[in-house]
Amino acid sequence: MAGKGAAAGTAMLLVTANVGSLFDDPENLQKNWLREFYQVVHAHRPHFMALHCQEFGGKNYEASMSHVDKFVKELLSSDAMKDYNRARVYLDENYKSQEHFTALGSFYFLHESLKNIYQFDFKAKKYKKVTGKEIYSDTLESTPMLEKEKFPQDYFPECKWSRKGFIRTRWCITDCAFDLVNIHLFHDASNLIAWETSPSVYSGIRHKALGYVLDRIIDQRFEKVSYFIFGDFNFRLDSKAVVETLCAKATMQTIRAADTNEVVKLIFRESDNDRKVMLQLEKKLFDYFNQDVFRDNNGTALLEFDRELSVFKDRLYELDISFPPSYPYSEDCSQGKQYMNTRCPAWCDRILMSHSAKELILKSENDEKIVIYDHIGPNVCMGDHKPVFLSFRIAAGAGKPIANVQKCCVVQ
Repeated sequence: MAGKGAAAGTAMLLVTANVGSLFDDPENLQKNWLREFYQVVHAHRPHFMALHCQEFGGKNYEASMSHVDKFVKELLSSDAMKDYNRARVYLDENYKSQEHFTALGSFYFLHESLKNIYQFDFKAKKYKKVTGKEIYSDTLESTPMLEKEKFPQDYFPECKWSRKGFIRTRWCITDCAFDLVNIHLFHDASNLIAWETSPSVYSGIRHKALGYVLDRIIDQRFEKVSYFIFGDFNFRLDSKAVVETLCAKATMQTIRAADTNEVVKLIFRESDNDRKVMLQLEKKLFDYFNQDVFRDNNGTALLEFDRELSVFKDRLYELDISFPPSYPYSEDCSQGKQYMNTRCPAWCDRILMSHSAKELILKSENDEKIVIYDHIGPNVCMGDHKPVFLSFRIAAGAGKPIANVQKCCVVQ
């Protein structure tokens, strides 16, 4: 039995996971990943569960197709998921279309005890009762139960093969309607460029893309409802401010390419202490001598440099972060807690919501912690991203009721 009964509201579990690594090394990583994921499901026993995946299929989707099928089959048929008798899976497998491919995968699982759940048909503009298990893949553009877009190429012209975009679905549980948006925003292409300005040029690109999605999901085409938007936002710490703080007493050496005079490396050394190297910075190298600063007290000392969401504070809400940066972890199975020295660790993977969605969350009337925002697999290698989850309950009667949903809004 999921949750603690209808009186306590509907138990919800939202998970975001960049799973690209799982398909690059499926034999070693998928088993660990699924075990940790199932443990979270078992611990929270949700009635409704959403898993938003990014980079589904890894870097070489065509070569990973068999691993993709195996992963999906495992999730749908696993003994750990046997009480979830309805499911919807949306996989963007259209990897041959550079124009449309996002590599997003959205999974939704409904517990057998959950009654009266409907999904919105964006074409018919009506709700449909959810029954059975269905998988949609390849060309999602023709699927009326979702909206999907890839960001225009001119948003990030230097990344020709960028697979960034969003998928939106809409649900109604006991007359409470909400959107769930799976999103993948643009990464930092170069640590050296990110370091040049504060905020970085990449931060500006993400700002533009996220603003586009938020405008899109509240435009005039459909009734406005609360929304949860979760995925790999690729939010980074303010590189310039972080480096200036970590290396406040250091001297900087600049190394340039002999042929172009382009800066290719920065080396920060302590002024004394035998000129010890503190930080080396290259396009894809962020090698700081003491990784503990990113892990101690869950990295909270660095949260002051996590500034990208502040631009959207009037539109988006996030619970307090109390877990360490979710990226970039080592992909070595024996190094579950170790960060790679490719990027400055950051909270890339997030679960955000509209301010109206915040009001749907059931508040605790005692000391019981019923809202949990955390990461999955803290001590285990989960790939280069640690999945992040939000567990909560939707209060009975919360949200904007949809009048007579069964009589007038449902396509039977």
